[in-house]
Amino acid sequence: MGLFGLLLVLHILASIAIIGFAFVMPIIRRSARTVGQLYFAFGITTKLAIMPKIGGAVLILTGVWLMIITKMGLSQMWLNVSILLSLLMVVMIDGWIEPRMKKIIKLISESQDQDNEIPAEFGLLIKKIVPIERAAQLLMIAIVALMVVKPF
Repeated sequence: MGLFGLLLVLHILASIAIIGFAFVMPIIRRSARTVGQLYFAFGITTKLAIMPKIGGAVLILTGVWLMIITKMGLSQMWLNVSILLSLLMVVMIDGWIEPRMKKIIKLISESQDQDNEIPAEFGLLIKKIVPIERAAQLLMIAIVALMVVKPF
């Protein structure tokens, strides 16, 4: 396996780290039934958040390196659209989802009764994040489809 193959494998593994996190963490959060479980779920999410950050850095570095090696640059429309969708996804995650998550985590950490059911106010805050998470997940699927199919 040459340099191209190694970079491609690293690129794919980095995308798996990001996509896996984005699809699994909302499921873990939604499985919580008590405030304590929700606090634990958010704790896991916070600790594992390093995975997509490292994956994102590796994804960018390997992607740029692959573009240089293949002398492709930004000449392919599918690649330009993929990059644009990726930037939009980063804005959604870092600009919309993460600040709302931090607010929920702060409220949960201040909650006294960890054994009680999740109060409606937490449920409403979490439900406001779900459409944004789904949109980010759809963007991820679109990006992967563009990378695999290279339609234009």
